[in-house]
Amino acid sequence: MPYRRINDAAKLQRLVAAILMIEADVDLPDLLRHLVEEARQLVGARFGALGVLNEARTALDQFVTVGLTDEEEDHIGARPTGRGVLGLLITDPAALRLDDLRSHPDSYGYPAHHPPMDSFLGVPVRVRGEVYGNLYLTDKLNADAFSEEDEFMVGALALAAGVAIENNRLNATVSLLRMLEDRDRIARDLHDQVIQRIFAVGISLQGAIRIGKPLEIVDRVNQAVDDLDATIDHIRTAIFDLEDGLGDRGLRRSVLDLATQMTQILGFRPQVSFHGPVEGAVSQRVADHALAVLREALTNVSKHAHATHVLVSVTLGEELRIEVTDNGVGADVKEGGATGGGRGLRNLRSRAERLGGSLEVEESDEAGTHLVWCVPC
Repeated sequence: MPYRRINDAAKLQRLVAAILMIEADVDLPDLLRHLVEEARQLVGARFGALGVLNEARTALDQFVTVGLTDEEEDHIGARPTGRGVLGLLITDPAALRLDDLRSHPDSYGYPAHHPPMDSFLGVPVRVRGEVYGNLYLTDKLNADAFSEEDEFMVGALALAAGVAIENNRLNATVSLLRMLEDRDRIARDLHDQVIQRIFAVGISLQGAIRIGKPLEIVDRVNQAVDDLDATIDHIRTAIFDLEDGLGDRGLRRSVLDLATQMTQILGFRPQVSFHGPVEGAVSQRVADHALAVLREALTNVSKHAHATHVLVSVTLGEELRIEVTDNGVGADVKEGGATGGGRGLRNLRSRAERLGGSLEVEESDEAGTHLVWCVPC
């Protein structure tokens, strides 16, 4: 292993710190740029780049650079494709150190406006044993050339980067599978509940024609309207579920986005507060449920509470706690609350129980409703 050949304790400590800074739970472009920056700082290079190979592994498909200004990159023009010295690591994926890049026989001419580069260090980045790309560092600062120890340190960083890239791929795959599962679930839900409900409403209205008693007809039509209203809510929730994947935004960002979406429906913007390490500390499954619960709770406020103010509090400690407090007319907990027959609140309770949590609904100090949804993390 490359790190076993690093004798300087301070350099080994810097290597460990650089490895820990490589995050696998960010977007892949950010991960690659982060890798190049860590490598550049680790060995003190002026410029750094990562060339990602194409599927045939014959040329560079992407080229991520660090150390150049936006203006310099624009002046250079098209990115390298793997000719010259850069191509050596494609045909022979092994570490390469050069004291003077320009004097190498395979050196390829610089494009116009390209800054001069002297010393060079290149190492391959492998993912599951196959070369994913090559890490290039040029212009060693405070020295004429990169050292053997620099090569070992960058090689060790490249090994860790390969693991991070693979984890990133797995996370993306898992997210895709989860999204497909959610869409299948939503499709089944729409078929099993929405279509059947609409069919039942149609039969009920047809039956009303034969009743002949005006009051009973009115009751039947009113019930049909209520059922259709509930069906519309169900469809709206399904649409939100399809549109609002958490992706890599995190729960905090998603809650704020949802508050913005609900502003037009409520007629005012909910006041949102966070307590604890909410960002990045909540699992995807719990976060998905939490967003659905918050959307349902705010929708209930907009439809029934006649409120002018809503406070949303998201707290993460030993459990995730979501509180929604409004100053509206209050909830009839016995009939339509957490223990009663309200469809929306039953959904919230069901989501809490599936995660081993609880739902409480009570009157708030402002004579409105205080809803508390808690689940373990």
